[in-house]
Amino acid sequence: MGNKNRGNRKYVFVCGLQRSGTSVLARNIAKLENCTGFKNTGVLEDEGQYLQDIYLTDHQCGGTGWYGFDRRAHLTEASALLTKEKIARLLTCWHSYWDPAKTICLEKTPGNLIMTRFLQAAFPNAYFIVIRRHPVPVSMASQKWSMSSLHSLFEHWLRCHELFNMDKKYLRNVYELTYEDYVENPERHHNQIADFIGTKLMSDQIESLSSVHNRKYLNRWLSLLTNSPWKTYYLYIASKYEPRFAKYNYFLTEGVVANSKISGATGKG
Repeated sequence: MGNKNRGNRKYVFVCGLQRSGTSVLARNIAKLENCTGFKNTGVLEDEGQYLQDIYLTDHQCGGTGWYGFDRRAHLTEASALLTKEKIARLLTCWHSYWDPAKTICLEKTPGNLIMTRFLQAAFPNAYFIVIRRHPVPVSMASQKWSMSSLHSLFEHWLRCHELFNMDKKYLRNVYELTYEDYVENPERHHNQIADFIGTKLMSDQIESLSSVHNRKYLNRWLSLLTNSPWKTYYLYIASKYEPRFAKYNYFLTEGVVANSKISGATGKG
């Protein structure tokens, strides 16, 4: 399909850190009417970052829990990569995997969270769906990949979300949600997302998420704060980072005994 036939396309980018629910969310959006996503590509999680050679992948910028610290990973409309030739090549790379019969094209890569302005410049008809999850499950689940400390992963969570918050005022089309609210209200979010990108639900084969996964990590965190031989360290990093996470309505120590707030508030971002 030539570039002249792509003008009526919408490009939907799912954004969120690893272990934030992006994969399930993207697969569900791809099932909406007239939507096409990547599948059976042979690359990790069918992520678009591995289906192109224009910008650096998360792995090339340090990998999970690290790429947000690499200045090369934070791309904006000022990027030198935004030449006509490179944009055309990126389009060609991705369109070879999208269904040409559908006009809403979906791409999911965790690093999209800090590339929104770049993607909007490359794809003027861009829509961003941004999912955020409690930093404790995200960080604990990421440790097996990143081999870094919890306080470093907390810092990375904050770094990426702070960059996005700075960037989003430049974006034209943004829909935000939390993992916690998505677990509790998937149908509501699917309907809102469908309205947001101009389509509708058409499949009952929607994947669901369970609050059990969050609870497992939060219970482990509670144990570290109360029973670990190194609980002094965990209490220290909890008290250090909680004020910054509280801005996102997530808590690390407040209400921990009653377990009333450690799970984080839910709702639309």
